[in-house]
Amino acid sequence: MTVLEFLALLIVAGICGGVARSIVGYSHGGCLTSIVLGFIGALLGSWLARQAGLPELIDVTIGDKTFPVVWSIIGAALFVALLALISGRRRGPV
Repeated sequence: MTVLEFLALLIVAGICGGVARSIVGYSHGGCLTSIVLGFIGALLGSWLARQAGLPELIDVTIGDKTFPVVWSIIGAALFVALLALISGRRRGPV
């Protein structure tokens, strides 16, 4: 994996994490938090999809790695909702 491919993977994960944070309405953290949430969401969402027997809907292939966009957003939204419940909901600016 080249540096450019790694940066592209970080950007896709950041977008997925940001979309998930927007869906839930929890805005604690910045860009790095969105990237981490995107990767956690990809792991959690893909695992849930495999357990339920669901197919991969939209995959982005970067180099030799595939990133499940839809399952990343769903998994990250579930994870962010769980974090919001545990830590107390902090709403973003209205």
